[in-house]
Amino acid sequence: MKKKPNPIIKHNFAARHPVIVNLVIILAVAALGIWIIYFSIALFTRHGQSDKVPGVENMTYTQAIEVLHDHGFKVDIRDSLYKDDVKPGFVIEQFPKANSIVKPGRKIFLYINAVHPKEVVIDDDNHPMEDALRSFSYRSAMAKLQELGFKNIKVVRVLGDNECVAKITANGTTVKKMQKVPVNAKIVMQVYDGRLAEITDSLMGEEVLANIRSGAYEGGYDADYDNDGGQDYSSSSSSSATPSEPSAPSSQSAPSSSHREEEEESIEFF
Repeated sequence: MKKKPNPIIKHNFAARHPVIVNLVIILAVAALGIWIIYFSIALFTRHGQSDKVPGVENMTYTQAIEVLHDHGFKVDIRDSLYKDDVKPGFVIEQFPKANSIVKPGRKIFLYINAVHPKEVVIDDDNHPMEDALRSFSYRSAMAKLQELGFKNIKVVRVLGDNECVAKITANGTTVKKMQKVPVNAKIVMQVYDGRLAEITDSLMGEEVLANIRSGAYEGGYDADYDNDGGQDYSSSSSSSATPSEPSAPSSQSAPSSSHREEEEESIEFF
């Protein structure tokens, strides 16, 4: 006797196509997950909502925080700068800028003017007993000071044989290596003018010329100097005679031996 087929099993699609059924279930779950994620992002990011950022520049730090918190924004101090024209503790700059349209509750970054000026090391060479930037060239020293943020720099030329730095003072005190200096300090940089060799040569020449004119110069140095009459003075050890060595008489002042014999003969003849 034959068994009758079960109509439920015969017409059950899931039983006959399990792969397709599982694929449909996976797609449905994925679509539901994407919708949930999109809804969550829109909820947390307040999609479609916006707010205007209030301006808090030139306010004190406390006032700026109160204003931003009242508008529902968060606050973060990005950095502390120092400017002479802004009071310490005041907001120098904000980001985003005032009146910007942003999401509600966004974090606002503030740049605050520091209470104390920034201090930097002018010369980081590890010899704290030596003067800072000594023997640096003028251009190199000036470029380094400007790079460190110094604005009030005065250059004073002093007598020297090159154009290097003699010393640097900050607010009247000599700066040493590894010493920290506030960037708003008054810097005075003493630089050699390179005229020492020229002045030394000029003084030496004047001394030689004075000795020649007075007759006290004994030679050993060749130099030409023009006096008021346009004459040239030259002196050398080969051409000048010392006082202890009198010069030999010339042929004009001392008669020769033949001339003396003629005179004797002429006398005897008479």
